[in-house]
Amino acid sequence: MKKSIEFGKVVGPYSPAIISSGKNLIFISGQLASDLQADIRTQTNQIMGKIKDILAKVEVNMENIVKTTIFLTDMSDFTRVNEEYAKYFSENPPARATVQVAGLPLNAKIEIEAIAIIN
Repeated sequence: MKKSIEFGKVVGPYSPAIISSGKNLIFISGQLASDLQADIRTQTNQIMGKIKDILAKVEVNMENIVKTTIFLTDMSDFTRVNEEYAKYFSENPPARATVQVAGLPLNAKIEIEAIAIIN
């Protein structure tokens, strides 16, 4: 059976994160920035901070992330997002996909989801 992790308000019928039934993976739903009017660097850091906080709830850190997906509404933000994102992984960054999308909830500019291993 899966276990939902409670973490702040969500904008739809989903869990912010789910621990797999084998209890060795955590799937973190796409996270949005707290301040959707902030610049893309700030939004990226806010999202990565949320992911870090969710992982802390299950006593793991960013190094446990094995896969992320970044959704951008404007691929011209890629370089700035990449520079901020890189600060969260000192070595062995996770596998990642970055895609441009037509739109995101609440007119966000960026959304990031992650999968991590729980030791």
